[in-house]
Amino acid sequence: MSHPVLPVVSVMLGDPAGIGSELIARLLAKPEATALANIVLVGDPWLWNEGQRIAGLTVPCDEVASFAEVRQRPDRSRPAFIAVDSIDRALVNRGQAEAPGGRSVLKVLDLCMDAALAGEVDAICFAPLNKQAMKIGGMQHEDELHHFAEYLGVKGYFCEFNTLGDLWTSRISSHVPLKTVASFLSVERIEQASELIYRSLLASGIAAPKVAIAAFNPHGGDGGVCGREELDIIAPAVRALQAREWPTDTPFHGPFPADTIFLKAVAGEYQAIVTMYHDQGQIAIKLLGFSRGVTVQGGLPIPITTPAHGTAYDIAGMGKANVEATWQAFQIASRMGAARLRDVQPA
Repeated sequence: MSHPVLPVVSVMLGDPAGIGSELIARLLAKPEATALANIVLVGDPWLWNEGQRIAGLTVPCDEVASFAEVRQRPDRSRPAFIAVDSIDRALVNRGQAEAPGGRSVLKVLDLCMDAALAGEVDAICFAPLNKQAMKIGGMQHEDELHHFAEYLGVKGYFCEFNTLGDLWTSRISSHVPLKTVASFLSVERIEQASELIYRSLLASGIAAPKVAIAAFNPHGGDGGVCGREELDIIAPAVRALQAREWPTDTPFHGPFPADTIFLKAVAGEYQAIVTMYHDQGQIAIKLLGFSRGVTVQGGLPIPITTPAHGTAYDIAGMGKANVEATWQAFQIASRMGAARLRDVQPA
């Protein structure tokens, strides 16, 4: 019997002290999920069982011994499951950011990235992680994106995207003190971030994305009265982007004052916004739809997505977790994984 060619999407349970296992149980209980991807769940059996119990669901899976078996499975109607031993149940204190949980997450992440490097996985979708737990558990980077980039050997530009439905945002600086943000602004970085989000939108299935570039200063600098970054850096970057050839008509516009740019996007004029710093985009996205936001790790050789909210330690184990953002993250991973699979398959 022939089967549709579906991307292999690796799904992870996230921080064992948070709501991740419950979210993944709710996600994989959706019959639509296995129609989008050949799913392989990776995690500790006790944690997966606990997630199903908390969610009040039973999700049958087919246990496999390795990632190499997943693509060749005759029946993809149920998720595959790779059991790992990353953390003992006795070491998990629900609702606490602790080193054993961080080490567990890093171990499973690295297993999934090894599979991606081997060509056995086309995309990764993970439940929320906790940066503090990962750092005290051994992560040497400021965040998971930088860990991914080093592990996967990325040499070019990379950044986080945050998405809400068809609206995506990126940022020129990320997890840095606000007082240092101006030092990160450059024509080159703005060009790289803008091109990356544009091409990522194409890969996610948006046919002709329009990208708006945000100003940095209040009122867009007021012609230099309130800062010169717009005149000296951002506008020249926009002009340089507009001077290049692109697959679609003039996709880049700006700079627009940050206090009105999201109004244009919500009205449908733009599908992406390049912001200059973390909260310039994050506050707007979370106000527009906190429960649906997704983080996409941009610039990596494999799509990696996660819900934009955190581990929600305060409701861990209560059966209250909202799966919508995880579902959105999984759909994006599946679409981008399918596009990647088409690109790497021989003609």
